[in-house]
Amino acid sequence: MKITLKDGSSKEYAQSMSVIDIAKDISEGLARVATAGEVDGEVVDLRTVIDKDCELNILTFNDEKGKGAFRHTTSHIMAQAIKRLYPDTKLAIGPSIEDGFYYDIDRETPLVAEDLEKIEAEMKKIVKEDLPIKQYTMPRSEAIAYFKEKDEPYKVELIEDLPEDAVISFYSQGEFTDLCAGPHLMSTKPVKAFKLTSLAGAYWRGSEKNKMLQRVYGTSYPKKAELEEYLHMMEEAKKRDHRKLGKELGLFMMREEGPGFPFFLPKGMELKNQLLDYWREIHKKAGYVEISTPIMLSRHLWETSGHWDHYKDNMYTTVIDDEDFAIKPMNCPGGILVYESEPRSYRDLPLRMGELGLVHRHEKSGQLHGLMRVRCFTQDDAHIFMTPEQVRDEIKGVVKLINEVYSLFGFKYHVELSTRPEDSMGSDEDWDMATKALRGALDDLGLPYVVNEGDGAFYGPKIDFHLEDSIGRTWQCGTIQLDFQLPLRFNLEYTGADGEKHRPIMIHRVIFGSIERFIGILIEHFAGAFPTWLAPVQVKVLPISDKYMDYAQKVLDELNNSGVRAEIDTRAEKIGYKIREAQMKKIPYMLVVGAKEEEDGLVSVRSRFEGDEGQKTLADFLAAIKMEIQAKTAREVKKEDDK
Repeated sequence: MKITLKDGSSKEYAQSMSVIDIAKDISEGLARVATAGEVDGEVVDLRTVIDKDCELNILTFNDEKGKGAFRHTTSHIMAQAIKRLYPDTKLAIGPSIEDGFYYDIDRETPLVAEDLEKIEAEMKKIVKEDLPIKQYTMPRSEAIAYFKEKDEPYKVELIEDLPEDAVISFYSQGEFTDLCAGPHLMSTKPVKAFKLTSLAGAYWRGSEKNKMLQRVYGTSYPKKAELEEYLHMMEEAKKRDHRKLGKELGLFMMREEGPGFPFFLPKGMELKNQLLDYWREIHKKAGYVEISTPIMLSRHLWETSGHWDHYKDNMYTTVIDDEDFAIKPMNCPGGILVYESEPRSYRDLPLRMGELGLVHRHEKSGQLHGLMRVRCFTQDDAHIFMTPEQVRDEIKGVVKLINEVYSLFGFKYHVELSTRPEDSMGSDEDWDMATKALRGALDDLGLPYVVNEGDGAFYGPKIDFHLEDSIGRTWQCGTIQLDFQLPLRFNLEYTGADGEKHRPIMIHRVIFGSIERFIGILIEHFAGAFPTWLAPVQVKVLPISDKYMDYAQKVLDELNNSGVRAEIDTRAEKIGYKIREAQMKKIPYMLVVGAKEEEDGLVSVRSRFEGDEGQKTLADFLAAIKMEIQAKTAREVKKEDDK
């Protein structure tokens, strides 16, 4: 058989070979770090025997799917440790997830945080035992009998939901056996570094009608240094939590009277408005016009667009004059109605229409998370209507605009091309054309990307932008979706140069995505210390005592009249206390004023960036800060040893 490897090379074997044996044949080093295999695109166990020609990728921890096998094995090690320590525990499910793994368990006496150390200690013993991990199968009836005997009701329920003729897969390590389809490592030994991170509640099978189980979270790595780096990032993330900083900095609040519906406070509105002003500025330069469409439209519109069939469970609806209406979860149907409101010519295209539209989507209460997951948000949408010849250039124009925005905030990003999902509409021909157009634009720009099969929108393929923040986390924000379907469903037209009617093609795109979510990301990215142009309060005026309040007020008035966002601290506190308070509020600049400053018409400048910057005339300070704001530059904070 001929085995084609990831690098294009091939190997030929005269007999069947397991994935791990092929890995050993390639390199003993590769076999030592292998976690799973990928045969013709399907992730398989290292034990899987290959008996025909195929494409094979040996997965390691460096591959996302390889991480999954590694961490899934760790979840089994944790479950084994829990059963050793607390034999009465009933096991539910224990998958790998993005940054680790979890296992849902059922105990009469729930675990507490102090139990996690005991479980970790037992896990270390299991790893040290280097238990071989074996896979085998059993008929459905025997599998049910096995778990009934073990008094594992959740496993029994899972198997009973499978077809009568299903062959059930098991994995065992030492005395521990679990229902599992895999893949898993060859033994427990490679799991060198792990940490159990938290406990939470989780309904069995995600349904509120079922029993609440206890979920034990953890993460694992092949090397201790990698684990320590991750744990450091998590500690840093806690300090930067936008919910904590949002409260401390007075940016937004959430109330039980409106779960998932954020309230922006005055300083938060200042931050939001700066982002919106910037959005309008760059879109005007890029040739967009701005529109606003209603927040609620009739059901038949959403049926025509396809949202009713594909998205209605996430929509809020109401009845007006015996007619069904839906509060918009997306802006695109409204934009389409604007397009068709007057005749269009090829001379009008491309038509780029931007909208800062308020949308509402139903999210389950357990999924709500500060500004990151809300039920109401402003989407910085734009819809571009164009001729087929304009598609590639318009895609490239949007990519360049997204790059400009993310670069301003210091974000790196990577790109994914998402293809046709199962739940989609339209012809194969349209989808092929749309996917090729997106690929072609990315190739023209020389932009690296990975393909995310089956994750496109129901009306078209898309390019997703995953930005990386200052501590290495990634967030999916920008997207470009190429749509042949909605112009067809709404019978959109333009008159071509030939005088005939033609169907336009449509791009749906966002840059921030959700303004609310983007603000949450920015709070955590900057740890609340925003660049001066974005900071809700740019300058705090600090009089040394009440005697200099008149001069401080004069300085404040001049700052505000010059367009600088400034406040004054009028409290009868010592100046050192006032400075510390302003630093805690992440204010970029503090202007200290006392006798010397009033006498000479100066201000003593302290900044978040360099500390004491000395005395300056107010005119010189204003010129410098206005230049910084206008350029939207971000000053670097000097390290202690540089000061």
